[in-house]
Amino acid sequence: MPPVSMPPSEDARAIFRRLGYSVSGDGPEFVAERKWRTVRVTAVSNGEDLHSRRALADGGEPSTGYRFRCFVAPKSATGDVRNRLRSVDPTYEWAVIGVNDDGEYDVYLPSAA
Repeated sequence: MPPVSMPPSEDARAIFRRLGYSVSGDGPEFVAERKWRTVRVTAVSNGEDLHSRRALADGGEPSTGYRFRCFVAPKSATGDVRNRLRSVDPTYEWAVIGVNDDGEYDVYLPSAA
C-alpha cells in the first residue's frame, strides 16, 4: 500500500499566524483575515486534491466566494498544484505555498515560472 500523504493543514495555519493573520475554521480549509484582506486557504497534499475535493470552486464572486485564495502543499507538489490552477485559470487571485518538513516555505505566484 502506498504511503498516505496528508495535507499540511497545521503548517498552513502556523504560516498565516506568523504573518499576522487571524485564522478560523478546522480541517484542510480555513479562512485567514488581516486588515482588509480575507484569504481562503486550502491545504492539499498534491495537485489531484484540487479536483477530488473541488477546491478550485467558490472563487471570484463577492457573494459566493473569496477574491484571494492560497493553496498550501508540500514543496515537492507545488509544480503540480500550480499547473492545475493555471489549466483552469480561476477568476480569483491565487498563490501556492510550498512547505517542507521543517516548516520552511516558499511562495509561488501565478506569474512565476
